Amino acid sequence: MAENIIHLDDEDFDELLKTSEKPIMVDFWAPWCGPCKAIGPTLEALAAEYGDQIIIAKVNVDDNPISPSKHNVQAIPTLIFFKDGAVVNQITGMVAKEKLEEAIKSVL
Repeated sequence: MAENIIHLDDEDFDELLKTSEKPIMVDFWAPWCGPCKAIGPTLEALAAEYGDQIIIAKVNVDDNPISPSKHNVQAIPTLIFFKDGAVVNQITGMVAKEKLEEAIKSVL
């Protein structure tokens, strides 16, 4: 996993939302989810490219059920973009790198 992607648990997630000065993109995923695995290399590439401008994080929904429940995550992968602690965008499912880049640029 790219070192620019951080792994959060429910407690870390809330703390990061409260304290981050950068926008945050959170990937809600599970190890058994095929599309979640498929989007992994794209997220790693985006973390390498935009990691100095946005925090890219992952939350395993099986191990951390509170955060996805709070944010009404119904399917995975779900990518939620936060700015100043508030949700500004949400993308569900497998999407092209270009669409994710557009979403990242819109929150910078």
